Amino acid sequence: MFGLPPDAWNAVALSLQVASVATLASLLPGLAVAWLLARRRFPGRALLDGLVHLPLILPPVVTGYLLLLALGRRGVLGGALAEIGIVFAFRWTGAALACAVMGFPLMVRAMRLSIEAVDPRLEQAASTLGASPLAVFLTVTLPLSLPGCIAGAVLAFAKAMGEFGATITFVSNIPGETQTLPSAIYTLTQVPGGEGPALRLTLISVALSVAALLVSEFLASRAARRLRTG
Repeated sequence: MFGLPPDAWNAVALSLQVASVATLASLLPGLAVAWLLARRRFPGRALLDGLVHLPLILPPVVTGYLLLLALGRRGVLGGALAEIGIVFAFRWTGAALACAVMGFPLMVRAMRLSIEAVDPRLEQAASTLGASPLAVFLTVTLPLSLPGCIAGAVLAFAKAMGEFGATITFVSNIPGETQTLPSAIYTLTQVPGGEGPALRLTLISVALSVAALLVSEFLASRAARRLRTG
């Protein structure tokens, strides 16, 4: 289809799988960190904020190499994890982990800004009525910040779809196992006659990214309308 080899379509499917897993796995940690940074003051808060945003500052290859040092089979934690059957390096799960790490700062930042925009007096009012902190978050903070949270999730998904440097460093470029859409495009540009398939894959990548943004806009608008009418 579209003149693409089977390995290229496998890369598209794998990218969607990796991006979905990375985004879903980041949602709860992202919400927790975003709320912590938005609503709490504690020693080390600036350090936590810096660590969260570190992948945005470091070159992606450096992030991938640090993941390899930590979670490779001979890494600080990788060896112990491998003994119990958990392996990330050179596996698609490692690609999902690398994408999650790279997209996490974008997700947290969008969620944090959305939570900060919620009037704290509404949360205080719910607390005075006897609601627990968790109930306040689930019934007041989360619904009011939902459009921003959706935007953060979609940003992380889009980042995961386009992630290349950290992924190829951590899990290499193995067709059918770790070769994602950007890796497949890179591979095609390195072989004679691969320019056409590479361009078609690029167009597919652009279409998927635009579709994700449109879905995000639709969901955010729908959530905002429910808040206004609720």
